[in-house]
Amino acid sequence: MNAGAVAIAVIMTLGLLMLIAVRGLSHFWPADVIEAEYTIPGQPTITLIGEVTTREQVPTERLHGAGLPVDPEKTEFMDRELLKVGNRDLYGADFRWIVADWLENERHPEDIVVIERREWGNFYGYLQQVKQDGKVIAEGDQAWTALQQAVDRALGIYDEIHALETGAIGKINNELERIRLRERGFELDNALTEQRKAELEAERKVQHDLYAELEGQLVGLYKEFNRDSIHVKAMDGRELDISLGKVVRVFQPNAMGPMQKVGHYFSKLWEFVSDEPREANTEGGVFPAIFGTVMMVLLMSIIVTPFGVLAAVYLREYAKQGAVTRIIRIAVNNLAGVPSIVYGVFGLGFFIYLLGGNIDQLFFPEALPAPTLGTGGLLWASLTLALLTVPVVIVATEEGLTRIPRSLREGSLALGATKSETLWKVILPMSSPAMMTGLILAVARAAGEVAPLMLVGVVKLAPTLPLNANYPYLHLDQKFMHLGFHIYDVGFQSPNVEAARPLVYATALLLVGVIAALNFAAVSIRNHLREKYKALEN
Repeated sequence: MNAGAVAIAVIMTLGLLMLIAVRGLSHFWPADVIEAEYTIPGQPTITLIGEVTTREQVPTERLHGAGLPVDPEKTEFMDRELLKVGNRDLYGADFRWIVADWLENERHPEDIVVIERREWGNFYGYLQQVKQDGKVIAEGDQAWTALQQAVDRALGIYDEIHALETGAIGKINNELERIRLRERGFELDNALTEQRKAELEAERKVQHDLYAELEGQLVGLYKEFNRDSIHVKAMDGRELDISLGKVVRVFQPNAMGPMQKVGHYFSKLWEFVSDEPREANTEGGVFPAIFGTVMMVLLMSIIVTPFGVLAAVYLREYAKQGAVTRIIRIAVNNLAGVPSIVYGVFGLGFFIYLLGGNIDQLFFPEALPAPTLGTGGLLWASLTLALLTVPVVIVATEEGLTRIPRSLREGSLALGATKSETLWKVILPMSSPAMMTGLILAVARAAGEVAPLMLVGVVKLAPTLPLNANYPYLHLDQKFMHLGFHIYDVGFQSPNVEAARPLVYATALLLVGVIAALNFAAVSIRNHLREKYKALEN
């Protein structure tokens, strides 16, 4: 019965992962785009262009209740399709439900163009002209080749602008803020002399001069960036110009071969794991969330391991075994079952309001009333999750200490080693696999927690990473993104539900992969330590 239950659990887990993988990873495949006539009985025929994303059967009574001219007495079910028509700036919504029986003359023209934009979602339609400074430079059959060259040029300029804004200009802004805080600190200490004013003003002038130089470069880049545009035609006949500065990529899915589609698929996958989100997190990538998740887990591990190990060593090796010790062990076990949101409330009250507020008063008065550590951030999130997982590390480490034979302790002491030397050179190395087990369990629990993080530092969108080239490089006070919260935000707070749904599956699969990678790394270290000390145990 146990074997059967385990097998069923494994099959269900694998099935769930496969479902998440299929629904998430299929989103990045360049599906063919259809063009067809759609006729609702009693209404004029319209032309539709888009991707079929979902097919399902629905009761005719349900369609009738939605106001469609169907007769529930003739048929019980009808097929309907969810068509991604894009062009949200023209139609208001980029998804549309249609009744499949009313769709006629379905075709797949090879010259249909899909344009991924930085805002307003995809555009589906036909390419008419390529323009440069408002003048037509290509149209007809030559337009597609000219468009690809222009898009590559615009993307190159976009990378230069992004590097300039986040790199050199970001560093200048950081230096100006540091100068302002130093000046404010001198004012609070009544030490802002004329000489210091002059020195600070000289430093500020240097940064302003650098900024003026970079601003000139930036203006020139933006002028080149917005130089090219395209003239396109939508499915309803409307025509518009789209600046290539707003375009991420263009492709013709109906004209692509199998290898081209595979290349496009992996390009989209790479964008998903390496780029920043856009369009209310329903487009682009999730790299800041990946980085924030991994960074928080690493900091949590660095914090929780020594405290958990020290507590376990004290309880097992030094504390007098009696009623008080038993009560402490019961309390530790009970802490492991406390809901995570309780830890979040504690972190908000103790770490942020009490510790962070007082630290701001003592060490960062020049920044007040803007909080430095008196608000949610990476440090408090890591400490809160360390507090949440420390009972797991304590229990696992103490069990590992219990498994070490008493004869090894006595043999070490008999050879003249002190108790601390025995602990440091014999007991702790041999119990290191158990410590790693506790760390693995802590990582598995902490990486997926969302509720406490919503109170102590995670945000919907963080424009900069908590680790960058600006001093002090690791910004523990900075808010961050997290994969678990990203799933919640995209799945339940998104203004575009249909566009967000596949990204929920893809992000969930990515979160499982990140947790698995962290656990596999810890498991490999544990297995190495176990093999290293196996002979000594025997």
